[in-house]
Amino acid sequence: MTTSPAPPASTPPAPPVPLAALLARRDLGLRLLAGPGDVPLHWVHTSEMADPYPYLLGGELLMTAGVQLTDPARYVERVVEAGAAALAFGVTPVYDTVPAELVEACARRGLPLLEVPPRTPFTAVARAVWRLMAEARLHELRRVTEAQQSLATAAARPSPVPAVLGALAARLGGRAVLLTPDGTESAAAGREVPPEASRALRELAGVLGPRPGAPASASGESGDLRLAAYALGSGDGPALGVATDRRDPGDHTITGVAVVLLSLLTAPHRGADAAVRDGALVRLLLGASPAEAATALDPGPWTVVHARGDDGTPFAAADLAASLGTALVASGTGAEALGEAGAARVSGAAPASVRLLLPASSPVTARPGWFLGVSAPAGAGDLPAADRQAARALRRAEATRKPLVRHRPGGLASLVDPDEAAAHARTLLAPLNEPLRETLRAWLSLHGNWDRTAVALDVHRNTVRQRITRCAALLERDLDDPDVRTELWFALRAP
Repeated sequence: MTTSPAPPASTPPAPPVPLAALLARRDLGLRLLAGPGDVPLHWVHTSEMADPYPYLLGGELLMTAGVQLTDPARYVERVVEAGAAALAFGVTPVYDTVPAELVEACARRGLPLLEVPPRTPFTAVARAVWRLMAEARLHELRRVTEAQQSLATAAARPSPVPAVLGALAARLGGRAVLLTPDGTESAAAGREVPPEASRALRELAGVLGPRPGAPASASGESGDLRLAAYALGSGDGPALGVATDRRDPGDHTITGVAVVLLSLLTAPHRGADAAVRDGALVRLLLGASPAEAATALDPGPWTVVHARGDDGTPFAAADLAASLGTALVASGTGAEALGEAGAARVSGAAPASVRLLLPASSPVTARPGWFLGVSAPAGAGDLPAADRQAARALRRAEATRKPLVRHRPGGLASLVDPDEAAAHARTLLAPLNEPLRETLRAWLSLHGNWDRTAVALDVHRNTVRQRITRCAALLERDLDDPDVRTELWFALRAP
């Protein structure tokens, strides 16, 4: 068995493209002259350097016309040393055929060699690879999304831990086990693995722990199996062990979701009240209305925290929740507001988004690597409003680059009768749809700064200008007038 730190999880990158899929493209006319035809291609690179080694990262399909090819054997040796996946040789304008010495050198070193016919430009090959990668990425994103949904559904079943393990094992096509701190399998799902693999998983789990410097995850191999172990929660409890035949890019993201759910489900001292609260959280994740879930929560008051950031590991959300002293965390790449949509979704390259629910008595302080938006204390029935407060505070934190921003209640607005203020706000803002209101709210909160508003809303600054101009036209107000801005700000903050 060999061990190493588990690779960081993130939104799955584009999976590699099998060379066979490229060879199957008849429009390209590629022909395999040497080496295996089943290697994975991670990207494409074109070079006419005599020694391309310094410019290769590994895994490429290297394309060349042999402009400076003087020593084929040495050239192939350097390409193999650089870790290139395959070599594509363009026939013409330099050579009429692929040099025999190059074919022999590739066959000897096991490097796949492709002949690119004169009618096929290198750009066509590169475009085909990128298209295949895009299709593979879309497939992987769909797979991850479906896996997240099945894991969340499993977590809401009567026996959630075995259900989550079963869903994880099915999605990864392997075995998932829950290991106690002494290495005992307390629950397992999926196909059986050899005894040596089970023993290796226990050893990996033993590497984890809450002690200083201990990793939160570890990976290794046993025979043909890929092994990984993940600490749950703060690391002093059970661990998740996974054994699979292969490790696809999206598997880390899928396992990360399972880690968060299992950390929640196996948290120590889970009494009946905790189980009810966690069940309410799962229902929110599955799309239940906040009012329905609020009936299962303590009356409160509660504080809602929105966070964005992380360190790229599947445990970032769980670690943040543990540091803030709560097990009620909804995470996973872009969760929407509690009052707007409950299901987690897969995002592109955006940093992870996390929502947490804490007792109002729990202090919330800045955490390295995170932007935090904190709501005002609220009862269980007022969680949707508190969630929106936290979302706005987070956007302000990101726009101003402050690690923590709290919702600011009270002020002059509290001196006005809420019902009258709400009625006036409805009348004043009636011409504006929700996107325009949100843009105006962000723009006013950031003192009319176009760039910061664009960052806060994740849109182009020209879009902000167009929306604000539209607001001014619909409201028939001069938005440069401070009195107008003040009135609109109070209206936008009215309940």
